[in-house]
Amino acid sequence: MTTAPLIILKPRKEESVLRFHPWVFSGAISRIVLSKSYPYDAPQEGEIVQVANADGKVLAVGHWQIGSIAVRILAFGVETLPATFWHDRIQATWQLRQSLGLIRSDNNTFRLVHGEGDFLPGLVVDVYRDTAVMQAHSIGMHIQRMEIAKAIIDCVPIVKRVYYKSDDTLPFKAPIEGEKTGYLIGNAPSEFVWATENGLQFRIDWLNGQKTGFFVDQRDNRALLEHYAKDHDVLNMFCYTGGFSVYALRGGAKSVTSVDVSAKAIELVKENVAQNFTNATNHTAVAADAFDFLNAEDKKYDLIVLDPPAFAKHRDAIQNALRGYRRLNAKGIEKIKPGGILFTFSCSQAIDKEMFRLAVFSAAAQVGRKVRILHQVHQPADHPINIYHPEGEYLKGLVLSIE
Repeated sequence: MTTAPLIILKPRKEESVLRFHPWVFSGAISRIVLSKSYPYDAPQEGEIVQVANADGKVLAVGHWQIGSIAVRILAFGVETLPATFWHDRIQATWQLRQSLGLIRSDNNTFRLVHGEGDFLPGLVVDVYRDTAVMQAHSIGMHIQRMEIAKAIIDCVPIVKRVYYKSDDTLPFKAPIEGEKTGYLIGNAPSEFVWATENGLQFRIDWLNGQKTGFFVDQRDNRALLEHYAKDHDVLNMFCYTGGFSVYALRGGAKSVTSVDVSAKAIELVKENVAQNFTNATNHTAVAADAFDFLNAEDKKYDLIVLDPPAFAKHRDAIQNALRGYRRLNAKGIEKIKPGGILFTFSCSQAIDKEMFRLAVFSAAAQVGRKVRILHQVHQPADHPINIYHPEGEYLKGLVLSIE
């Protein structure tokens, strides 16, 4: 039996591991020890390795990968993963979602696995009715995709099929064997899947849509917006498939305008509105660039949603991203009637909540409006944040009153 590669850390670099941080950075590694029977001259991307302190004591095991994050830790205080590891971890995530009250007659849309927040770094799984959509963000999770899919089927009784969608999430420099998309278990449904979120119906297109097909992380914030929407003219920027728009309509909005640069997304918005509201005449969908639309728009709104895609995918892009958030929020604040409400968000993990708040403050000062914070919002409970991995708090938002 070949012994797993042993990753020896530099003196005192084991402290983060002892604090249960799930990443080992390449700069913390002193050397790598390979057994005589090991068939390669270096650890292979995605394989299980052991992490040890400078004295050789094994502290954890995880997936090896090329890059600044060298190991994504799967388990602490063990030398090998137990045979039931994937089953046990998926079972724990399913039990948590049940305890959160997410599985009920009016809701079958939720995140089952949220990477580091569920102690499975590099893995994301969203459930839409009877379909689990899996994304791997590491080669290790890609290699073990079938074991994970089988664990999902075994542990989550409502799931009948598992679709794998990792063509845009796997490390682009890594050698990848096997398909990056396709059904791992089960077949394609015979018709479009309409998933239910808080009693509303949404068509999920995991084949062609962004991420896993829907932005599950805004569920609670959409429900909050519904509370504010009554009798208001609502503008939903970067609307994607119209989640906020549909909630606003149910909340009694006077009118809703949905804007997205993607014509395909706009068609899905129209379908989602029609599915939930027969002959809705107070909804308008526009395919347009956000800044072009805001620059050309003369109308003022009572409530605006700004939910852009990530402006900063890595730390090198932070300053440009902050300029983008300032510019966007200034435009949004300009378009709000006195007494109106702004829902503004950032999903850029590299931008923390203090940076984002300062960017919005700068935008408000630039426009010269009086602004009060009504709510500071973030991702919902099925997107948990590992307390030892604060980087997992990626979604942050502000609900503002504008005078």
